[in-house]
Amino acid sequence: MSDNPYQDGRGNKDVSLGKDSTSTADPIRKSGAAKPAADTPFLIGENMTGGYGKGPDILHDCTIAVNPGEIAVIVGPNGAGKSTGMKAVFGMLNIHTGRVVLDGEDITALSPQDRVVKGMGFVPQTSNIFTSMTVEENLEMGAFIRRDDFRDTMAQIYDLFPILKEKRYQAAGELSGGQRQQVAVGRALMTQPKVLMLDEPTAGVSPIVMDELFDRIIEVARTGIPILMVEQNARQALEIADKGYVLVQGRNAHTGTGKELLADEEVRRSFLGG
Repeated sequence: MSDNPYQDGRGNKDVSLGKDSTSTADPIRKSGAAKPAADTPFLIGENMTGGYGKGPDILHDCTIAVNPGEIAVIVGPNGAGKSTGMKAVFGMLNIHTGRVVLDGEDITALSPQDRVVKGMGFVPQTSNIFTSMTVEENLEMGAFIRRDDFRDTMAQIYDLFPILKEKRYQAAGELSGGQRQQVAVGRALMTQPKVLMLDEPTAGVSPIVMDELFDRIIEVARTGIPILMVEQNARQALEIADKGYVLVQGRNAHTGTGKELLADEEVRRSFLGG
């Protein structure tokens, strides 16, 4: 047993987020998802340079990648370009140089909407739920691109986040911050994404709620879905990370496994408080 409560058992990749482990198919995942070419990460934003509109570049030759079953975490000081890097991968800003590749396909020219269809699930930091709609209506909105029966997926979301089933007929705007984040993640999973992208999912929640959200994120990764996540709680995020990227002024400053970055003296001193 390791000293890290998050990492224990990470090698056991469950096939289902639901309680019925006898199922051979996971409704949350699309069939054939998460099978990258042998020499290419499943999702990579490679050598990205760019910014917002006609403003100055925020990213400078920045590379971020994640593979099936991995949790990749982007950390760094305020203003380092963490969320910008995430948004660049999702197509929310133009990159002047570099490319984005998903499952072997160059998607650099695609809009965010088209990237969702290709299999990207994105949860922004704020304004990520429909507050006037019920919890269940929010989840149903997540299935807008589907033409099949999504009831099995919704059942799995309720298994993953039991509190959402309890409050499924309640307006999402009446929930706590942590519960709202669960709704946002659940709605993204309803699309059956090939990759899940989370922009500061634990922002503004208590340490107990943060631990619970991280536990759920680990459960999602165990189904094989790659997770790319921006986090301000750097130490806690690196504890669950298979891969970590430390950005400084829009550039890759340090890259390694979560354990390697936690053990790096310079990273600890500069970004983790010693």
